[in-house]
Amino acid sequence: MTTETYRDAWGIPHLRASSARELARAQGRVTAHDRAWQLEVERHRSQGTAASFLGAESLSWDVFARRARLDDTARRCFAALERRDPETADWVRAYVEGVNEGLPAGARRAPEFARTGLTPGDWRPWTPLGVWLATHILFAGFPAKLWREQAIRHLGPDAVGLFATDGPRTAGSNGWMVTGDRTTTGRALIAGDPHRFIEDPGVYQQIRLSCPEFDVVGLAVPGVPGIAHFGHTGTVAWAITNAMADYQDLYRERLRRTGAGIECLGPDGTWHRAARHTETVRTAGEPPLEIELIETPRGPVIAGGPEGLEATIGNAPQGPPAPDDESRTGGADGYGTGADGEAEALALRYPPRVTEDLGFSALLPLLRSRTVADLDRALDTWAEPVNVVHAADTTGRTLHRVAGHVPTRAEANRIHPVPAWEPGHEWHGTHETPYADPAEEDGIAVMANARGLAAPLGVEFAPPHRAARIRALLDARPTWSADGMAAIHTDTHLGSAAALLDHLAALTGLTPAAAGLRERLLAWDRRMEADSADAAAFAAVRSAVVRRLAAHPVLAPLTEPPAYPDVLLPWLALVPRIGFALEHLLRTEELYGIDRAAAVRGALEEVAAAPPTTPWSATHRLTAWRALPPNRDPDPAAQPAPHAPALEPGLGGDHDCVLCTSAVPGLTDRSVRGPAARYVWDLADRDNSRWVVPFGADGVPGAAHHSDQLPLWLAGELAPVVTDWAQLTPEAPTDTTFPASEETDD
Repeated sequence: MTTETYRDAWGIPHLRASSARELARAQGRVTAHDRAWQLEVERHRSQGTAASFLGAESLSWDVFARRARLDDTARRCFAALERRDPETADWVRAYVEGVNEGLPAGARRAPEFARTGLTPGDWRPWTPLGVWLATHILFAGFPAKLWREQAIRHLGPDAVGLFATDGPRTAGSNGWMVTGDRTTTGRALIAGDPHRFIEDPGVYQQIRLSCPEFDVVGLAVPGVPGIAHFGHTGTVAWAITNAMADYQDLYRERLRRTGAGIECLGPDGTWHRAARHTETVRTAGEPPLEIELIETPRGPVIAGGPEGLEATIGNAPQGPPAPDDESRTGGADGYGTGADGEAEALALRYPPRVTEDLGFSALLPLLRSRTVADLDRALDTWAEPVNVVHAADTTGRTLHRVAGHVPTRAEANRIHPVPAWEPGHEWHGTHETPYADPAEEDGIAVMANARGLAAPLGVEFAPPHRAARIRALLDARPTWSADGMAAIHTDTHLGSAAALLDHLAALTGLTPAAAGLRERLLAWDRRMEADSADAAAFAAVRSAVVRRLAAHPVLAPLTEPPAYPDVLLPWLALVPRIGFALEHLLRTEELYGIDRAAAVRGALEEVAAAPPTTPWSATHRLTAWRALPPNRDPDPAAQPAPHAPALEPGLGGDHDCVLCTSAVPGLTDRSVRGPAARYVWDLADRDNSRWVVPFGADGVPGAAHHSDQLPLWLAGELAPVVTDWAQLTPEAPTDTTFPASEETDD
């Protein structure tokens, strides 16, 4: 049996096979050819073995992945998938077979393998599930519960609302849909851009999958079969954004070591056996590290615990201390091991660990969908992550809904870690997923991580500026075509600038230099254009304000978070928290006695003394992440620095712009997160659709299609989606008859 591989002018693979199973095999094979290094990095990250060749920088992630039991959860979910949905399980196996067939040749193309001496390993049937889980385990931002606990302790409960906003570690997106009543063709348009860490190669893979059952173009996740998030089947198209839902919980556990093992205190007041074993984590150039893995009935312990784990991990639970708390040692903000041998730990409870379901049963039905009704049924089995979805079909039907698994539990669970030894924090079923009718919104539906459809399901949402700006731009025209959507993708108006500008306007008694800068900023058009010196000046003043607020003594207790694992600390960093909540902090009636006018005045005078002389793009530069090992060559010029991007082009946009290229005010103007792809799906003519990614289709540095889309991405332009086979370039047919694999599922 043969499969056919074609490429368009951008090197994007178009695959054709005689069955869905053979197509999955071909998808795995072509992904391994194009993205071998990326696939192996993701496999090792899902297993918690990345530090073995990437070095100490990956150690904290590896320890977290082991303790959170990501690989074991993937195995369990695949075993359950085999029982519940054997067809999808076999389809996933076919993809894995293709990956294993393509990896040897793909590794020979990728220079990183020779540099590290890494040999590609065998992918197992559950590996795609592990890659999916590792990619999305932090999407719901459960570490923010640790920040909120700290903020409540030191500032009071009102701090939750003040700091409840998205930040650079949250995965967001823009998405919008215009129904046929508002388009020039009478058929719907769906457009948007997912916001992720910008990686080289990219986190999305443009691809076409065609067999007798379906013919779909879209953005795949390398290492996972099918097209999950963004696709167009010809008759129905869909796209997602992060719903910002809260569906993972942290439990504070009391543990004690006994002669028989480790026990945890349950909500019934009795001690229960906790599962435990040890594993060894290896780090390139470092001694191996043995870690103890513990799992309570709530979930895996990710921090703290008896000796052998961190002894001090954070704050006491909310509410009055239990009587035996007085026997504990440790600081006011931490727990140590008590005289009775007890210690405290954090356990993570997340849906796939509980349900043994990662939602992979949705993937084939998504590809097979012909109508919005088909797609809606497919999304009923979606699990992780929780998304807001737009969909439309060629009959004029549309869909705007939330999809995913959100457990029902106490409100306290959503805010901060809760004590496992107290009743009332159990999970009870699943929230119903909300729907909305785009026809009731004048033919426009917008999703941009703000409160709205998913508001009952979350705590921290994006400010409304991106969503409001997208709607305002769409409302400015009576009808739209696919050609006009790029102007929305690249809009740089900064709605959140108003709070700081209002404070600037109220200042009096400024020096002449500061007064001049103030008048310049008040006259600024509030666009974070790449070539704007005013945008650079505004960003400089904003950062200075953030630093001054962060230095105030009332916030000093928040500058040094407890000794949590490094992988969780970005959510607890004070300066980024202030930077992304600055609008709230400046607009609130009172801020813990902080003189905000003095902070703004001082920041303005500071910047006015040495104002920026270059445009915003001079400092607002793309810093893409590359998985590279440490440079151990004695000649620094012989190898690039670890994780150094090949290019650092200047950018326009900002965190609260539709062109969401996130800097971290007060810390850096560089952008590590932004549009990981852009797309326009046209339901009138799929060939009138278009897309782009930050770099290119090929993950091999120096290859013809490694970064050929970067100029388009920087300019806000899009490449055409070509589906006419006659306009594509065929590669040599592939014989997919291979010897039976001897590997096992052990």
